[in-house]
Amino acid sequence: MASYYLIVFDFVALVAVFLVYSSFESRRRRKGLAYPPGPRPLPVVGNLFDIPSEYSWLTYAEWAKTYGDVISLTVLGQVIVVLNSPTAARDLLDKRSAFYSERPKVPFYDLMEWGWFVPTSRYDDVWRAGRKVLDRGLRPNVAVQYQPMQKAKVHNLLKNLASQPEKFKEHTEHFQGSIIMASVYGYDVQEHADRYLGVACEMSLLGSRTVLPGALLVNDLPFLKYFPEWLPGMGFKSLARYGRRLGEEVVDAPFQFVKNGMRDGSARPSMTLFNLQDLDDIDSPESQETLRLIAGTSGSLHAAGADTVRGPSFVRNRVLFVLTPHLIFPQTVSAMLSFLLMLVLYPEVQRKAQAELDAVTGAARLPDFSDRPRLPYIDAVCKELLRWRVITALGVPHAALQDDVYKGYFIPKGKYSECRAMLHDPNVYPDPETFRPERFLTEDGQVKDDPTLSAVFGFGKRICPGRHLVDSTLFIFVTSVLSVFTLGKAKDAQGHEIPVDSVSTGALVSHPAPFKCSITLRDKKAEKLVSGLQGE
Repeated sequence: MASYYLIVFDFVALVAVFLVYSSFESRRRRKGLAYPPGPRPLPVVGNLFDIPSEYSWLTYAEWAKTYGDVISLTVLGQVIVVLNSPTAARDLLDKRSAFYSERPKVPFYDLMEWGWFVPTSRYDDVWRAGRKVLDRGLRPNVAVQYQPMQKAKVHNLLKNLASQPEKFKEHTEHFQGSIIMASVYGYDVQEHADRYLGVACEMSLLGSRTVLPGALLVNDLPFLKYFPEWLPGMGFKSLARYGRRLGEEVVDAPFQFVKNGMRDGSARPSMTLFNLQDLDDIDSPESQETLRLIAGTSGSLHAAGADTVRGPSFVRNRVLFVLTPHLIFPQTVSAMLSFLLMLVLYPEVQRKAQAELDAVTGAARLPDFSDRPRLPYIDAVCKELLRWRVITALGVPHAALQDDVYKGYFIPKGKYSECRAMLHDPNVYPDPETFRPERFLTEDGQVKDDPTLSAVFGFGKRICPGRHLVDSTLFIFVTSVLSVFTLGKAKDAQGHEIPVDSVSTGALVSHPAPFKCSITLRDKKAEKLVSGLQGE
């Protein structure tokens, strides 16, 4: 018992020394400059208990009204800088991207050995090489090659929605997973319980819930990794072993699937295949380092693109996991579910979009990518969808490579610098909670450019490399669903409409709260179109 109390005493002493040193070092480097304004911190813990575990971006937006578009918080001595305006984000993350393209070090990711995970990897030569691999398989002229696959996958979605409309969440998740696995590996996911897809969702959940400051104590106090596992609060060590196993399976198994396909001639077009084909000899010793890079980068896309509104929660208690908050993509499943929710809440938008679509297709065929230039209203719907329900409302944390000064405030090197989505500013988007596609249309009904909307995909050198695939996937999903289905409110056993709320849930990645809806085929023409897909 005495040894236990001695260890606890040593732990408290180490924390105290760490915080005192951090405070002294911070004052020395600031040279009299103040951090950006923010809510008053408590001693030692700082603003730890001011940051809510969900909807934190709403709290940041309220604070911005008092403290301005750049605010700062502290969590156990760590400074968090929150950017609440496109101007501030561009000034730092775009114009000074050479300084702000770093990611904060996540000690828990180091314990899981996730150095291969591109979205959170450090800004170094390995990251640059990984981005080249991603760009090789995701740039616009390559992404076009995935369009036949995207159409085939969305047609399968339509069949599933027609036969089991009540399972629209599961069908949407499966659709997104099938797009990712086909574009990254040329792999067709199984209809039920696909292992590749399941393990990626598990890893995505674990990664997103342990990345932000405060999520795990070891991220704020890295020396805890040296403490014995039997101590209270050291459960992160067993969680790290679990994460390491997940990561290995995400990277290795589907990568080997592509290599095997190359050898027997069954490999389909995919990002991994394109990168492997660039190598002279994939079995040579000289190619092994490049192979590991391609495997890790493909695994990054595999994990980051996986999305689910279900699955286990890794938040066990508020001592170990104080907060829960991604990654290459804004989570596309969330955007597609938000679209279905919008159709229920805004039937007039549904009618107007279907009228535009019918004028182009004659309601006699399913839509194609080539129809997009003639569908400006639906294009505006897709843009408003990304703005209306911001999916990654906090973005992925950035870090400064060196101490910086912005508008007279001190931005410390190596500290967290987070970017909140700025797409609900009423000064830019009046009545921001209302879904209004007309925001993105000119007076003559053409789609207009909105540079602020690019915040959805991030800023600077860390901008989402999968944005072109996201854009085309969302378009073909929206047009295909509108072409054959009508959505409305579900009814209970007594025939009364079941209320639908527009609230969102989640921490870093936001999803619509669970809702029920009615999904029915529009008419006999729609029935014929869907029945014609049965042979595909």
